Formats: sequence, structure tokens, C-alpha cells
Amino acid sequence: MSKRLLLVEDDFFIRDLYKRQLEGAGITVDVAGTGQEGLDAIKKGTYDLVLLDIMLPGIDGMAVLREVKSNEATKNTRIVLLTNMGQDDVIKDSFKVGAEGYLIKSTFTPKEVVREVQTFLDKSPGSSTQSSDPNKPTTDQTSETS
Repeated sequence: MSKRLLLVEDDFFIRDLYKRQLEGAGITVDVAGTGQEGLDAIKKGTYDLVLLDIMLPGIDGMAVLREVKSNEATKNTRIVLLTNMGQDDVIKDSFKVGAEGYLIKSTFTPKEVVREVQTFLDKSPGSSTQSSDPNKPTTDQTSETS
């Protein structure tokens, strides 16, 4: 059975590129272009994983993450941030709130993002996984961000 993913990204071209790459890997992809659309989709649907940008119009990705993780009905939703924000304090805060992973867009090709997504989808919910490429600055709950 195909895994189901929600991609929350405001840039149409980036969203379309990732959607095509992920679907090419056999993943069912729903998309949202704003934080509010993403939040609404998470509340309505069941996703194996959510890829969430931080810089979004209206409600930003960190606010979406906080809302999802504080809501009893959605708190177990697996969320990986996919963003260009690489500041240590933002990364650390995202993990404190409950993000499962943090991918910096500019350090990955779309195919590498698909490989990382597949790694997250293949692991048990709540566990941590290092990047499949140790030379990439992927951040997850087991990484040091000093």
C-alpha cells in the first residue's frame, strides 16, 4: 500500500517539483500552499508523514507544528520540516516542539529529499534516523546542533 504524505510549501514551483519526485517514488502526495491549508488538511486526513516548510504565508510552519503537537487528535502526526532556515535555535526549537526531522532544502537535490523521506517513512514513528548520507547536514533528534 502506498504511503500518504502532505507537502506544505508555498512556492508553487518547489511544491510541484517535490510532488512529482515523491509521486515518482510511489508516494501519494497531497499539497497545501499555506500554513492554514496545511493545518486544515492535517486535521481532516491521516498522513504517514508531513513535510512542512517554515516560511509560509499567514500561519508559519512553527505555529502549525505547535498547534498539531498540542492537539490531542493530531499530536501523533509525524512532521519533518523542509526549509532553508538553518539557524541552530530554530532547529532546536522544532525538536522541542515535536518535529521528527529537519531537512535544509538548499543542501539536498530533490532526489535526495525523496531518499530522506523514504528513510523517515521506513522507520517506526517516534524513532530517530540519521541522514542516509552522513556528509549531508540533515538534522534529526539524534544529531548535535551546537
